[in-house]
Amino acid sequence: MLRKIVTIDEEKCDGCGLCINACHEAALQLVDGKAKLVADNLCDGLGACLPDCPRDAINIIEREAPAFDEAAVQERLVATKAAAALPPMACGCPGSMAKEIKRNPEVSTSASMADVPTSQLRQWPCQLQLVSASAPYFDNAHLLVAADCAAYAYANLHNEFMRNKITVIGCPKLDKTDYTAKLAEILKLHEIKSLTVLRMEVPCCGGLVNSVKEALLQSGKMIPWQVVIIGTDGTIRED
Repeated sequence: MLRKIVTIDEEKCDGCGLCINACHEAALQLVDGKAKLVADNLCDGLGACLPDCPRDAINIIEREAPAFDEAAVQERLVATKAAAALPPMACGCPGSMAKEIKRNPEVSTSASMADVPTSQLRQWPCQLQLVSASAPYFDNAHLLVAADCAAYAYANLHNEFMRNKITVIGCPKLDKTDYTAKLAEILKLHEIKSLTVLRMEVPCCGGLVNSVKEALLQSGKMIPWQVVIIGTDGTIRED
């Protein structure tokens, strides 16, 4: 039958995943870093996902497609909820969907608010393994690559280091992975204004610095960067 249905321009899609959250029928999913329509009969053609796409990659067209199947949608929704109850995975966890968090600079920098704890996280997710390298919030960003222990060791990390930066965190020892490829891809795809590495003084945190160094070399870009070392007692060891 001839009916309205969504179409996704893969050239424009950056894999941010915002459209997936907006689709009430669970008809969309990320495949190889791009949003895909899972099945024609799951799309109602109403376009609830269109306003959430930051790249204008989704449109409604009229073409031959099976009729919208409400029963199939319900089965899909049940399956999606069941998958969400499983241990989180970078490829399918709803919590890994990218979103930008707007902050009011006047509130966060006001002298009267100086003693009030205020989150400075500007995007989600922040775990380095979960972020999409093509996420739009990396565009023209000041990037903070932080050891995940740093937030617990250094009390003023949000206001002193995270303010006005995009923050990604990781632990080379516990994650048991090399972040180089992910970081290099981020640096290649975006104009990063500066890069700060916030590591702990423990030896295993050196892996974070090494990954950043190698990523900078692979990107071929000259980006100003610095390393700040936090002691286990919460003091800055080296800046």
